[in-house]
Amino acid sequence: MVVGINNVNIFTEDRTFSRGRVLLEDGLIKKVELYSGESPEKAGQEETDRLPGDGEMIDGQGGWLIPGLIDIHFHGCMGEDFCDGSREAMDTIARYQAGQGITAIAPATMTLAVDQLEQILEEAADYRDWQDKAGREERALRADLVGINMEGPFISVEKKGAQAEEYIREPDVDIACRFLQASRGLVKYIGLAPEAWEGSGDFIRQMKDRVQVTLAHTAADYDRSMEAFAGGVGHVVHLYNAMTPFLSREPGLPGAVFDSPGVNAELIGDGYHIHPAVVRATFRLMGAERIILISDTMRAAGLGPGTYTLGGQDVVVREGDGVARLASTGGIAASVTNLMECVRKLVLDMGIALEDAVACATVNPARSLGIYDRYGSVSEGKRANLVLLGQDLERKAVIKDGCRIS
Repeated sequence: MVVGINNVNIFTEDRTFSRGRVLLEDGLIKKVELYSGESPEKAGQEETDRLPGDGEMIDGQGGWLIPGLIDIHFHGCMGEDFCDGSREAMDTIARYQAGQGITAIAPATMTLAVDQLEQILEEAADYRDWQDKAGREERALRADLVGINMEGPFISVEKKGAQAEEYIREPDVDIACRFLQASRGLVKYIGLAPEAWEGSGDFIRQMKDRVQVTLAHTAADYDRSMEAFAGGVGHVVHLYNAMTPFLSREPGLPGAVFDSPGVNAELIGDGYHIHPAVVRATFRLMGAERIILISDTMRAAGLGPGTYTLGGQDVVVREGDGVARLASTGGIAASVTNLMECVRKLVLDMGIALEDAVACATVNPARSLGIYDRYGSVSEGKRANLVLLGQDLERKAVIKDGCRIS
């Protein structure tokens, strides 16, 4: 069946919005037409007339049509965690994300024992293979598992945050290759604290062509960070969080990111991890091309207040707090705000332009993952994963693989 969406502002390849209509067929974007001088109402009616008899035309009512979002760093939702390592947990996570308009995911692992991580990665690879073989209607109900983001175990004890210290270990090429093999290519990022380990430089040199080595949970200063970037690191995990601060005489890792045009940085958009003023400043310092918006949610996302676990540690979500905190210290552990809500917060609460917020949650992560040929924009031939937003950015419809799922 052909599905059309008309009378809508489409997020285009040049990262702007243009009024037009879109046709979807067999799970792909068949045609994107932008209005050029003609009446949008007249054009929409003519397109409706050209649809096959069983086709459906959705009236966008002047809203915003954006690509399905892509979250490259989160841990769980709806009471489940990616590191639970079960098919049921992954399926619950994938279903929730798709329903929210996050149609492709690269969940993050916690710092755990090596054999446990291998088991989690193997289970994830099996789930990805099942998705690839599933029929379109089954697949449409779930976000596509397109990668895995490994925060640990090669991180810093000093900046471990909510990661379990007993499993932190020195970077090891053989172990990293075991992770890649277990995941059957799903692992896209492996985190590293370069200042904490003598062999970090060798690890980066040997692994940089096999996986994206990232700076994560690190106390690296400006100079050490710049050295890592020169060695081949091009990605930073949740900027500002679990790293050296940006100070006037000690710019730390954030300063090194700002000075390195080839480096991308994840940014948590829940409004708690990073003050809105810092978010606005970061967009000015880096531009929207290098920022990848992430949620960093844990298993409490989609649920209410309560006590949960993250990486084996108790975390508490209190009424009205909107963030998960370690029960032991009160420190921020993770977010409970999904990526679609992060986009809304950036635009409505922080003053970031809609087109920039959307690009940071679609185009940039797709390019980082190497999947921009299939995901990340409303373009002919790409996967028909789309979200229709109303004038106030409320979610009106989610279309996954050409099927309307909400």
